[in-house]
Amino acid sequence: MTAIELKRKIAMSITLTVVLLFATAFVSSPTIYAAAEAVAGGDYNASWICLAAALAFGFGAIAAGWAISTVGAAAMGAISEKPEIASNALIFIGLAEGLVVFGFITALMILGKV
Repeated sequence: MTAIELKRKIAMSITLTVVLLFATAFVSSPTIYAAAEAVAGGDYNASWICLAAALAFGFGAIAAGWAISTVGAAAMGAISEKPEIASNALIFIGLAEGLVVFGFITALMILGKV
């Protein structure tokens, strides 16, 4: 794969992600508008709690993806050299996957306060 093809694929991926985000916002905007009308005059603690839960889960998922990509690449390289360490490598990948689970549990605990 050449550098131009890689840049084209990255640009296409980013464009598709942005289009999907806007489509999701367009589809869910009536619900969001109705919720905003419901709390118009009340306090905004519920919105801050939901934002905190979304950030907890989002950062956990991003961190898990980064950790799995780093650890997984190193583990596959190590397995190619010594196949007998495959079980140890899978344990390290599983530990990296635990980050998203912790983010999900934290988000559930935050939402439990609503």
